[in-house]
Amino acid sequence: MTGSVLQISISTGGVPKHPVSVASVTAEGIAGDGHKNTQLHGGPRRALLLITAEGLEELASLGFAVTPGALGENITTRGVSRRDLRIGQRWRIGESVVIEITTRRSPCSALNRYGPKIQSAIFDELVKAEVPASPKWGLSGFYASVVAPGVIRPGDTIAVCESGDTDAVCE
Repeated sequence: MTGSVLQISISTGGVPKHPVSVASVTAEGIAGDGHKNTQLHGGPRRALLLITAEGLEELASLGFAVTPGALGENITTRGVSRRDLRIGQRWRIGESVVIEITTRRSPCSALNRYGPKIQSAIFDELVKAEVPASPKWGLSGFYASVVAPGVIRPGDTIAVCESGDTDAVCE
């Protein structure tokens, strides 16, 4: 699976996050990105939030005014199927950054600014039970830890690390 980074977004805390042209990715996330609720967001196991552009487009077609960064994601991808994202996968972004999907994101009340029904549009009991067959799988996004830090930019390739990858951080 290969796609690209459509947008990288940060904020001082809360949603929406706003685009940046280059980002330094550290073990704690993107330099300069903040979180209002550090009990639920941020930290090494939730350093980055990824959402697919295609998922945002699905939500927009349902009437939600969402664009890249709106749901608080740091990385909006294009060409990566939300249906194929799995906890434990490692992904290479650009030349040096490697991340590992750690957990799916549970929606919070901050998203209600996009409509009172957005939480039920992106999350259901199957997603809560970690069942990828849910039609809503991946719409709320996935948190990731940073395995290998570095610099990323919009347009960078994002690709799942295959089991035969010769780079030790992708094994």
